[in-house]
Amino acid sequence: MRVSDVLARVGDKWSILVIAALGERPYRFNELKRAIEGVSQRMLTLTVRGLERDGFITRTVTPSIPPRVDYALTDLGRSVLEAARTMGEWAATHRATVEAARQAFDARAAEAL
Repeated sequence: MRVSDVLARVGDKWSILVIAALGERPYRFNELKRAIEGVSQRMLTLTVRGLERDGFITRTVTPSIPPRVDYALTDLGRSVLEAARTMGEWAATHRATVEAARQAFDARAAEAL
């Protein structure tokens, strides 16, 4: 596996948000879906499967009716948690600057047409 493959997993928007949410506590799937604004069921399913496959989270099924499925961070997931939180804080701090840059770019692009 290449470093770029690992970065693709942990640098993915949804992966960072899942890791950050699970840093608070374990979540059931629907709780996680409600906690992460804008994620579709399909995208969340793909994201948690990928994170589980790569060892960042665990999926624990408790036999009951209906079955209870909980997701939690592994030690590996906790090791990347601080970086995920830092990225989230950076994004929150700089989102207005990024939005202004986008609007300026779009205005210049529209004028060029």
